[in-house]
Formats: sequence, structure tokens, C-alpha cells
Amino acid sequence: MITEIAPAPERAAPAPERPRGRRRAWDEVPRRHIYLPLSVYLVFTLIPFYWILLFALRPAGSTSLVPWPVTFDHFEKVWTERSFGTYFQNSVLVALATLVLTTVVALAGGYALARFDFRLKRAFMLGLLCSQFVPGALLLVPLFQIFAKLSMINSLGSVIVAETVFQLPLSMILISGFIRNVPPSLEEAAWVDGCNRFAAFRIVVLPLLRPGLIAVGSFAFVHAWNHFLFALMFLSDQGKQTIPVGLDTLMSADSVDLGALAAGGIIAAVPVVVVFAFIQKWLITGFSAGAVKG
Repeated sequence: MITEIAPAPERAAPAPERPRGRRRAWDEVPRRHIYLPLSVYLVFTLIPFYWILLFALRPAGSTSLVPWPVTFDHFEKVWTERSFGTYFQNSVLVALATLVLTTVVALAGGYALARFDFRLKRAFMLGLLCSQFVPGALLLVPLFQIFAKLSMINSLGSVIVAETVFQLPLSMILISGFIRNVPPSLEEAAWVDGCNRFAAFRIVVLPLLRPGLIAVGSFAFVHAWNHFLFALMFLSDQGKQTIPVGLDTLMSADSVDLGALAAGGIIAAVPVVVVFAFIQKWLITGFSAGAVKG
């Protein structure tokens, strides 16, 4: 009896190898050619910061290049004798109030620009954009006259309003771009479920705008914190001045206290550095989302 032997199954043909693409140019660059310029740039950038720390932490009259022994006399001097504690509180109030007002008004205006069509809309957007080319110094005279008639001169409210007005155009443009990235169908679905326009915006759209709101709010906060001109022109009482004006008082025509000036600069910079350290991820995400469309 002859038994037929089944033929061995044919092996599947090997998949053709994908052609290897050409290596990118930066893959062939040695690492030292990348790290060396970056290291030089990093050293060049950090030297001014180290110099400020050196003057702020070393004793007065010392010429050492190392802050030893460390002293905090300069910080105590500017915080108590130079009223930087008061300046710091005023700056916090101005910056936070500007952040809140700019974000709320820009959110309302940006929603209108993104969701409604009206006559001269393009002209209005162009006007907002062109207003960014107007320097703040040109606004001093009309704002001063308005605040004088409203009896707001020498009050923190005048600085808050001025900073908000200066920040609103760009903030509205950015917020409108963020809102355009949210599909209108999400709001329409909420309308079908019984929500009105405001409820749909609050429940559906607003949570998606968190990165954009953080980006716009942080930009307004930093600008109001660092701005010098409005506080100098609208505030005359020393107890109502902000930190940028307080730093200017440390310099006179005859002499400059470098230790106190460096300590004041560190006090002014620390809040901004801390804020950006916490919101860095949201800030990058927000500006990236706003740049995609709108």
C-alpha cells in the first residue's frame, strides 16, 4: 500500500524590506557640535543672573567673585527701609486685577468674534491688530485726562484700567483663535440637551479653553507686573507705587546702591519665575493651540 505524502506547505515569501530613507542632516552632526554652542549660550545667559545674585548676597564693599559670607542685609534694607513690602503688595494687586479683568472681557469679546458674524467684523479685527503698533506712551495724555475727570488719579484703579485697556486687543484676538478651534457642534449638542447659550459655553466650551486662558492671563499678569510707565505717570503717592517704580527710586543722579538694586531686582523677578515654572506646560499648549487656526 502506497501512502501519498502531502507536499510541504510553501513558505510565505518574506515581506519586502522598506527602503531606508536618507538620514536627516542633524542625525549626522556630532553631539559636541550641538552641545558646545548651547553651553556657550547658556553661560552667556546665566552670567547676568549670577552677577545680580553676587551683588545681592555679598556684603557691601566686598569685591569677591563668590558671595561668601552670604548676607541678606540688602534684602532687609529694600524690604523695610525702601518700602518694597508695600510696593510688592501694590504690584500683586495691580497684576491680579489686570489678569482677571483682561481675561473676563477678552473671553466675552473673543467669543463674539469667533461665533457671530456682524457688519465690519474684518475691519474691527484689523483695528484690534493695528492697535498693537501704538506705543503706550501715546495713550498717556488721553488716559490722564479721562482719569482726572473721573477723580482716579493717584489710585491703583487707574493703573489697573490702563493696563487692561492696553492688553485687551491682543488678548481678544488670541481668545477668538482658541474658541474657533472648538467645534460649534459641541455647543449645538448641548443646546439639544436643553442648555441655553451661556450654559453650553460654561459647561462645554470653557473647560476646553483652559490652556488658552492660562496663556492670555499669564501674559497680562507679567506685563502688568513689569510695566513702569503707567504707574509712574498715574501714581504720585509713594505708598501706592509698584515695584518697577520702586526700583527706579534706588537710582539717583549721584550714586547707585548696587546691592539694594540687585536685591530689589530679585524680589521683582521671583514671582514671575515661580508663575512660569508652574504654568509652563499650559502656556506652551495654549499658544500652540491658538496658532493653529484663527
